[in-house]
Amino acid sequence: MDRVLQPPLVDTTACLCRVDTGLRTVAGAKKYVPGTKLCLRPDIKPSIHPTRNKPARGDRSRNQSPLLPGLPDDLAIACLIRVPRVEHRKLRLVCKRWYRLLVGNFFYSLRKSLRLAEEWIYVIKRDRDGKISWHAFDPVYQQWQPLPPVPKEYSGALGFGCAVLNGCHLYLFGGKDPLKGSMRRVIFYSTRTNKWHRAPDMLRRRHFFGSCVINNCLFVAGGENEGVHRSLRSAEVYDPNKNRWSFISDMSTAMVPFIGVVYDRKWFLKGLGSHRQVLSEVYQPENDSWCPVQNGMVSGWRNPSTTLNGKLYALDCKDGCKLRVYDNATDSWSKHIDSRMHLGSSRALEAAALIPLNGKLCIIRNNMSISLVDVSKLEDLKGSSAEQLWETIAGKGQFKTLVTNLLSSLAGRNRLKTHIVHSQVLQA
Repeated sequence: MDRVLQPPLVDTTACLCRVDTGLRTVAGAKKYVPGTKLCLRPDIKPSIHPTRNKPARGDRSRNQSPLLPGLPDDLAIACLIRVPRVEHRKLRLVCKRWYRLLVGNFFYSLRKSLRLAEEWIYVIKRDRDGKISWHAFDPVYQQWQPLPPVPKEYSGALGFGCAVLNGCHLYLFGGKDPLKGSMRRVIFYSTRTNKWHRAPDMLRRRHFFGSCVINNCLFVAGGENEGVHRSLRSAEVYDPNKNRWSFISDMSTAMVPFIGVVYDRKWFLKGLGSHRQVLSEVYQPENDSWCPVQNGMVSGWRNPSTTLNGKLYALDCKDGCKLRVYDNATDSWSKHIDSRMHLGSSRALEAAALIPLNGKLCIIRNNMSISLVDVSKLEDLKGSSAEQLWETIAGKGQFKTLVTNLLSSLAGRNRLKTHIVHSQVLQA
């Protein structure tokens, strides 16, 4: 009943059809230009793809002004898809036809198929008062970009999940509202519309749970339920193509995960059981089964961690200036990639996330400094120093932050102002 009485908090009117991956070139693109057809997938159910009843267009589209004066629309699109992503916000303001083109599936799918889509880093952080804010970083121009505010239902939420589907949709799901308790709510941000939208609610209320993406499906498992503070065994999956949630097999034991990663087509989770003991489980999507696991990978596994090109990496120090690589052959964490430029052990400089970015590993710290590690060149070094693999793309004032942290520690005021909750990479 509460959900019925509350006004909608996010936009639900935009066209969000599935991407047509069959379009490879700009040839024949003219018939997909917005103005002749607003929706590329009219077969989607109206309940999940609302449209407004409008009179027939007839021949009106033939009399529209071209996208770019003096050029046919297919050549105009060929020009517009090459405009840098940082300018897309301005392009959407030019006219309705440009707006519909940029927020539609065809524009993004064409940029992606031609390898023109750009990856930005999105950071969600919590301030000292518990309020959530988020920021986008453009690694090409090395600038932080403005974003619409986080919807109020997540402005102070705890233990919510964050994941990326379709490359351009950032999902926030579950979590615990400080007043109402655990939530089933799911919302997502689209880089194409630059707006928040609603998605179907999860099947169970949960917070502080594990989540991952496998084959563009969102999996969640474990966590705690509303009010009773007990661990959960249940797990579920969201398929964006079907736009619905469904249950999968329960975990072997109830768990509140604190670390998780997808490696070797399996989902590994480590967390605390009902009696606060450390547990580890692995999920295999092929046969929908969970089983306990305790091997060299799990025993030496630390957070943050991620996979890139089939290899598993984890940070080996608090400031994230040293990486470890898992060796599947020996079942051990044997290799190290050290920058030899360690920043310190303060919470402000603590590494909060490790994510892939444009084929490199991206390390994000609580002070919003960002480092890149080009692990693809690791084998070419042949035992020489790995310092040249490291690059700082966002870190102005790091020395000032280091000195300030040191003085604050000496004065007994080392309280962290903000800390990063989630970090993801989105394309557009």
